[in-house]
Amino acid sequence: MPYILYLETATCICSVAVAENDNLISIRETSVANSHSSILTLFAEEALKSANIGFKDIDAICVSKGPGSYTGLRIGASTAKGFCYALNIPLIAVNTLQSMAKFYSIMHPEKSDKKTLLCPMIDARRMEVYSAFFNKDINFVRETAADIIDENSYSEILLKNKVIFFGDGAGKCRKILSHHSNAIFSDEACVSAQGMIPFAWQKYQNKEFENVAYFEPYYLKDFIATKPKNLCNYLGIGK
Repeated sequence: MPYILYLETATCICSVAVAENDNLISIRETSVANSHSSILTLFAEEALKSANIGFKDIDAICVSKGPGSYTGLRIGASTAKGFCYALNIPLIAVNTLQSMAKFYSIMHPEKSDKKTLLCPMIDARRMEVYSAFFNKDINFVRETAADIIDENSYSEILLKNKVIFFGDGAGKCRKILSHHSNAIFSDEACVSAQGMIPFAWQKYQNKEFENVAYFEPYYLKDFIATKPKNLCNYLGIGK
């Protein structure tokens, strides 16, 4: 049976999982700030050991492609590429926001209905977020975008649908958007490698692989040089 190793580094959460087919068998996660570069490969080794397999048994690598932290995405992409080259196996990439929406639906199946949309948000600094909207089947209702939030944001969508906002960008939007009766806010980050599994398994079966040499994360915005105290501060966590 195929084994896939999953790397999620798009936010301050570092998550590594191993799945057999589409079944999660091992996972390692932490929200310790500024730790991706030092623990990502360690987590991969620990997750594989917990699954009772080795690197030689892995059939593909899946990486969270973004949007998200420039630094985190670079670390994930370079590590994934290194594994793919060393093991001569294919690379799969999954949209981070779609993965977040899937993980939320896994954690809260009781909140899934036809009239409720999921809107994962990743903090993009100031009053900007990366977001997308998904239906109960985790299909895109509105594609990924970098949105500057004001009191009129998403008004057309909120007029017709209840929307659950979550992720590290949702907190700063709560005061601005909470006047909409259909706006529901969750404090959960919902970032986990587990959310990538269904999409990656489908891509693996369809042989939808990335070109390892030319793959680049989905940054969505140009990188702005800064000197953050740590990765979570770069993402705006705790502000």
